[in-house]
Amino acid sequence: MSVVRFIGCLHLGHQAIAKHRGWDNAEEQDEFLIQEWNQTVAKRDLTYIVGDITMEKSLDYYKLDQLAGRKIVVLGNHDRYQDVKKLLDYVDGVAGAVDYKGFILTHVPIHPNEAQFYRGNIHAHIHHLNELEEVVVSDSYLDKDHKPAPTLHKYFNVDAHLVGYRPQSIDDLFNAKYGSVQSS
Repeated sequence: MSVVRFIGCLHLGHQAIAKHRGWDNAEEQDEFLIQEWNQTVAKRDLTYIVGDITMEKSLDYYKLDQLAGRKIVVLGNHDRYQDVKKLLDYVDGVAGAVDYKGFILTHVPIHPNEAQFYRGNIHAHIHHLNELEEVVVSDSYLDKDHKPAPTLHKYFNVDAHLVGYRPQSIDDLFNAKYGSVQSS
């Protein structure tokens, strides 16, 4: 049985982010990511990478071939349009955003006014823990009782560093947030 997983902000080959994350260099970070990914992802699994494969370079795309499973990229702010054709040599697809079983997959977290329309927002972009919860949305987005709709527990940050460089399933994300599986 295949599993769908999520991760973002790989930043392959990016020296500055590797050092920021505690590595001596980007090669160490990339090797660890490949190792952790391949211990987690099976050949038949599909992983959505929610942006920032590298830092505006295509030189390290070849490392994507070392990652198990099928891969679809939701483009991030450091994924350049002119590199998409080359990126498609290493992944199964590229998108700007994806609606996956009621979850919206984006690189940057969506605005709370939009989060209420989804089961959740699986994103990356923020390289540190940042709870985008309990934001009160605009009065133009009222629930059936004319109260602002809450966005509580709608955001799932899958920045590679924050998830231990292991792509996460929906169940993994719910377990981390709630301590038990509540994804159905």
